[in-house]
Amino acid sequence: MLGDPDRLQQVVWNLASNAVKFTPKGGRIEVRLTRADSHVQLAVKDNGKGISAEFLPYVFDRFRQADSTSTRKYGGLGLGLAIVRHLVELHGGTVHAESPGPDQGATFTVRLPLMEERSEPAPAGGPGAATEGSSAVRLDGVKVMVVDDELDMRDFLSVSLRQYGADVTALASVGEAVAAMEREKPDVLVSDIGMPGEDGYALIRKIRALGPERGGQVPAAALTGFAAGDDTTRVLSAGYQVHLPKPVEPSQLAQVVGTLAGRSPGLN
Repeated sequence: MLGDPDRLQQVVWNLASNAVKFTPKGGRIEVRLTRADSHVQLAVKDNGKGISAEFLPYVFDRFRQADSTSTRKYGGLGLGLAIVRHLVELHGGTVHAESPGPDQGATFTVRLPLMEERSEPAPAGGPGAATEGSSAVRLDGVKVMVVDDELDMRDFLSVSLRQYGADVTALASVGEAVAAMEREKPDVLVSDIGMPGEDGYALIRKIRALGPERGGQVPAAALTGFAAGDDTTRVLSAGYQVHLPKPVEPSQLAQVVGTLAGRSPGLN
């Protein structure tokens, strides 16, 4: 099959780690790879926590979790399976989930087309490069620094930007970002605002204090869970050029990064 090895590895990793996360000690996880007609089929099956019938239709949605209470046992933002679906669809495939119900395990099945079934070559940018508005903006050669304390959000932002050709460095804290700024010399900074310890406001203050020769004037976009007028004013006053509310669509993020990097005509 024709595909991006790194992205396909992430699909397998996310499905396997998700199965491990929701399967108790002593449980069983099976990973099977088979050929099904004109497709290759990957199935990850566990006998763990399972999925209720009510939640099953939403299992691949971003920021959706079966248990969203503040006391929930399992961490994360609910982005792992959303990333799986996004990457699989970029490769022309499908993914679906099945579960008999709570505490009865679950099976996630990925189907990807074999190369001989493709009627025409993939776009030059790789599988799915022309999807979701990517033909409108390309970020090849644009170096983007992503800063977010949540691992799955960093993964989502990185995957979203790399599909448009960006060179992404993903970091987890203000300290890491400031230390790497001069070394990485990014063209654009994308940072979460709400982070423990030092937040996105502290980051942009420290970046701007570096001076232009050390990356202090890098164009920057801020991500927040809210987009009220006061929040936007504070973000822009702090030193960011753009304020984006979460969840952000990959095409919108790419358009904003392209604009900040001088690759597209204007913000949408």
